[in-house]
Amino acid sequence: MSVQNRRWADLIAAFLQAVLNLALLSLGIILIIFLGKETLHLADVLITSGIQASKYELVEGLLVYFLYFEFIALILKYFQSGYHFPLRYFVYIGITAIVRLIIVDNASPVDVLLYSGAILLLVITLWLCNSQRLKRE
Repeated sequence: MSVQNRRWADLIAAFLQAVLNLALLSLGIILIIFLGKETLHLADVLITSGIQASKYELVEGLLVYFLYFEFIALILKYFQSGYHFPLRYFVYIGITAIVRLIIVDNASPVDVLLYSGAILLLVITLWLCNSQRLKRE
């Protein structure tokens, strides 16, 4: 590749990286806003818990709250690790999302068993990612 082509490739890569960074920064701000709204919703559920709110609604709200935290932490880790998404954060988000799904949709025992198998598979993946041979950060 010639020097001129290499400069164009570097320029395009830098531009795309800047667009990606701005998009992720915008997404992070939006997630923080929704995290604030979820905080208000959880406070409302806790205040009215003696009246109408169920324990399932509270637990579901807490899991959604943790999902927001995990996505914000993923974006933060992306910037801290030199523009790289660590795989284990996606696995954490997947486990939390499936636990939320089990709590919300637990009508079918077969579905709950399949979801539990998916969680087991994700935990095994997490164990493999954290092993010394594959750990890279």
